[in-house]
Amino acid sequence: MRLRLDRDAFADAVAWTARALPARPSVPVLAGMRMEAAEDTGSLHLSGFDYEVSTRASVRAETAEGGSALVPGRLMAEIVRNLPEGAVDIESRGSRILITGGTARFTLITMPLEDYPSLPGMPPRIGAVPARALTQAVRQVTPAASRDDTLPVLTGAYLDFTGDSLRVVATDRYRIAVRELWWLPADTGIDVAALVPARTLSDTVRGLVTGENVDIALSTVTVGEGVSLSPGEGMIGFESGQRRTTTRLIDSDFIKYRSWFPADFSARAHVTVAPLLEAVKRVALVADRATPLRLAFSEGEVVLEAGSGADAQAVEAIEVEYEGDPLRLAFRPDYLMDGLAGVETERARLNFTEPTKPAVFTDLSEEEGQEPAFRYLVQPLRVS
Repeated sequence: MRLRLDRDAFADAVAWTARALPARPSVPVLAGMRMEAAEDTGSLHLSGFDYEVSTRASVRAETAEGGSALVPGRLMAEIVRNLPEGAVDIESRGSRILITGGTARFTLITMPLEDYPSLPGMPPRIGAVPARALTQAVRQVTPAASRDDTLPVLTGAYLDFTGDSLRVVATDRYRIAVRELWWLPADTGIDVAALVPARTLSDTVRGLVTGENVDIALSTVTVGEGVSLSPGEGMIGFESGQRRTTTRLIDSDFIKYRSWFPADFSARAHVTVAPLLEAVKRVALVADRATPLRLAFSEGEVVLEAGSGADAQAVEAIEVEYEGDPLRLAFRPDYLMDGLAGVETERARLNFTEPTKPAVFTDLSEEEGQEPAFRYLVQPLRVS
């Protein structure tokens, strides 16, 4: 194998492929990245697989000699990222790969290609969604997913496909984030859902080409005019441009999240998101995850407080439009910031029932009566 590539394009493709490679693989060969080049394609194909997530990417290359090799993926990504700008030359010599960029030269020992597992194929395509919209939805929702691997169902992002509507949902039991967006289904009668590991989904959308659509593929079976999951075939795939990835689904039923959202509210506030978010960040400087950030709503303002007694303290007042009786609540600062950061509109609506009952943050559309695309339910903390 002997070829030349552009450093920036190569580094981007290698980083995308290496993102899913395990840092401590159960089998050493799973730390490898497969490189394959054919003289007649003008491309270098990269792939990685850890039996849960597979990644594939292609990058343009001037190929003088085709071939394939398995190299340490994370090390390759670090090397290419730090090469000087310009062309990168790759050449295989027996059990070694030579990487040259400018005056820098690296030699890597290849891994046994015959021991590398075959990558899974893509499941059937079920539709497409604009990459920018999907990236935005995942960014808004996945912070609400749990990091506790002992409860796998809560570490997932729930993708609910119904007709031309796609809902992305995540929860850690103390908050729920929901984003609804339009997508183009291959079958307008589709009614199917998938529970995807949230961290994998978040990593996937970071490398998508935002100007393109993302094809979504799911292990499915046609039932009448609709679509449902095939038993025992839990896999989802995403493809955009020259990149594709598959991942196994979490085999569990998601919570009935819709029933958690209150139907009526006793008070609400309309706020400008940026000033409130900045105020929360400042006041939270004297708090930690175990210290509540208190909010006191009254006509025309909200007062934020953190700390008490002999501890460091902070207070700040922000102007808001408030309807309802005066109300005092407390939240975990990071939960509050995640909810406000998820709102994409300039202004947000904060809906309340009681100081100890869930509050709901939504975007505030310019069109009166339009349903919010983003909803964030968060449970207040009990404080004396």
